[in-house]
Amino acid sequence: MKALVCAKRVVDPNVKVRVKSDFSNVEIEHSKMSLNPFDENAIEEAVRLKERGIVTEIVAVSIGSAKCEETLRNALARGCDRAILVESSENYEPINIANILQKIVATEQPQLIMLGKQAIDDDANQVAQMLAGKLGIAQATFVSQLEVNADSLVARREIDGGTQKLELKLPAVVSADLYLNEPRFIKLPQLMQAKKKPIEKVAVTELGLELNARTRLVKVMDGEVKKQCKFVDSSNQLVELIKKGAM
Repeated sequence: MKALVCAKRVVDPNVKVRVKSDFSNVEIEHSKMSLNPFDENAIEEAVRLKERGIVTEIVAVSIGSAKCEETLRNALARGCDRAILVESSENYEPINIANILQKIVATEQPQLIMLGKQAIDDDANQVAQMLAGKLGIAQATFVSQLEVNADSLVARREIDGGTQKLELKLPAVVSADLYLNEPRFIKLPQLMQAKKKPIEKVAVTELGLELNARTRLVKVMDGEVKKQCKFVDSSNQLVELIKKGAM
């Protein structure tokens, strides 16, 4: 069974991003970048399936500039067998990411497609659903537990107020929740081995797609931080305020 996993390059979650002075976007030019944390969970689960002998090959795919090669090396170090970089300088919206992935899926013919439930840069949570719809195959989103067999899978997904259990026929799209697993720590030998694994590069123009934007980013603003501070004259007054739930 072949698994296709997505690896998006995003600003490292530990970095505090700043809004550009013209409010057009956030400043990422000199920010530390990393693999999208939700994609880490998807990749980890695919690798575990390979270790159990269910998956035989894992192909990682990333869409973006040449800098995404570093992100793919991270995925390869985690256990992916090979990688595909769809090169483009554009920042595509979810529907066009799904269009590009549809082309890659048509070429690779994976039985299992795994990606994070969302990317931490836009929190769109749309690509998995759109991709499954375009491919006309089953989908399981927000997955926190997964069992895969030869021709089907059983997924437990997070929903409001509980969980939901689904059984899907393969091929299928699965989007990973952070509860799915704990991604492994990458060791130096794995990083060195990843440098020897192949990365196929494909220009987005070679895919024959019309990737027209349907939305436009108008403005980015910092969230408002409201600070409330109360001074008390005595410990008794503090206790009374705590009892009243005022602090």
